Amino acid sequence: MGIVTGAEYLKRMACLKSNVWMDGKRIERPLTDVEPFQSVFKAKGKLYDMVHDERYASTLQGKDQKINFSYDIPRSKEDLVKRRKATQLWANETLGVLGRSPDYVNTMIAIMAGAKKFFAEADPQFGENIDAIYKRAKEVDLTFTHTFVNPSISRKPFFPDGQGKDQPIATKIIEETEEGIIVDGARLLATQGGMTDELLVIPSAAFIDSDYLFGCTIPSDTKGLTFINRPPYKKGSTFDSPLSSQFEEGDAIVVFDHVLVPWNRVFLYRNEWLMNDLFMKTGMESFLLYQAVNRQIVKTEWLLGIAQALVTMLDIERHQHIQGKLGEMIIALEAMVGFVYSSEAQAEVNDFGIMVPKLETLKACASYYQTTYPRLIEIIQLLGASHFIAAPSEKDFASSIAPYLERFIKGEYVSAYDKFQLIQLARDMTMTEFGTRQLLYERYFYGDPVRVLSSLNGLYSKKKEELQMRISDFFEREK
Repeated sequence: MGIVTGAEYLKRMACLKSNVWMDGKRIERPLTDVEPFQSVFKAKGKLYDMVHDERYASTLQGKDQKINFSYDIPRSKEDLVKRRKATQLWANETLGVLGRSPDYVNTMIAIMAGAKKFFAEADPQFGENIDAIYKRAKEVDLTFTHTFVNPSISRKPFFPDGQGKDQPIATKIIEETEEGIIVDGARLLATQGGMTDELLVIPSAAFIDSDYLFGCTIPSDTKGLTFINRPPYKKGSTFDSPLSSQFEEGDAIVVFDHVLVPWNRVFLYRNEWLMNDLFMKTGMESFLLYQAVNRQIVKTEWLLGIAQALVTMLDIERHQHIQGKLGEMIIALEAMVGFVYSSEAQAEVNDFGIMVPKLETLKACASYYQTTYPRLIEIIQLLGASHFIAAPSEKDFASSIAPYLERFIKGEYVSAYDKFQLIQLARDMTMTEFGTRQLLYERYFYGDPVRVLSSLNGLYSKKKEELQMRISDFFEREK
């Protein structure tokens, strides 16, 4: 099977029996028939069809042309370049707003499998398990989402039930059986929760207690697994809501109610050492950031394109402050591109033969974008200004008042319809519920910005010491 088509993917998703709740009701119909899920399934189906398109196949297919690129394990810098181009090609199809395009978690699975010896050091069977998970995933072209954030209340690991018993809050191991482990509790923020073939569960560093330290994959329709989705964002037609009508992913709380995880699905178990080294030593952290930063580059290109289109339509580029705002966006784009090229140039082969892009560079990029993205959004809001507030809908243009619109609110060189088609795109990217969620997502994509900076500072310890020594050496030269 190897590489699925869009139709094959949608057919498989229609058979999912995930326990998904939204607005207080369990979704009983196939998820592919339910909005808002229907539109994002369709968007992902287009990505799978691109892999078969002869225009893109050489980029989007793996080196052996039997799997899609996201399951390739990079062994050279040329492999990294190919992965960059493929990631950006897929991201361009969704304007960079789809956080859980298939390549995101697929990359995690591939890199962990490439580092199977890392898991085997704790238990040879764990190495075999992650390898089997990877082989099955690439052979069937599975889709994944993941969850690893503990509920904030889980700083208190138990919730008293009023009857003298304590119930877990964060998902933890509560029993071991011959078949596998039983886990109970909750995890947060599974984007596209319940909408993928499988769920990757990885540990959080919030607890040292080994009951919380396990890594596994399980089918999304596993018994006892419940996904509580947030309500969908209000949206209209592709004119009124061009992004949210096509790329609304959904976000879910994941509840594990005495879920059985078979032993052959477990690749990390009660091992603090493995947990602490999981992201860095395997190379997975670098590749997560590499995928995300390349997506963000494409998103920034689209933001700059939207900004330029607004400026042209409103005929305001002659003003220096407008040129300056566009210049800020250009700097952001060039900085992001530079970070990625630098990470590739400094890439090194790790202990498992994986060519890993430079982590420090990518983490610096992630931190940069956390603070830069809000400014990019603000610039577009400033450019659109009052045009965003009284924007007519598609129904207005289809009504008897359409001549008024063309008479009074047309653009300098374009019709009112074309003008507000652009305005609605800019609004959906920056001001609607969808756009605001995008802002929050990019701000916190890789965690608390302060913690990301603190982590980057720690990663740079050796380099800082070397630079500090230059100061001492300088003073020694003066003696």
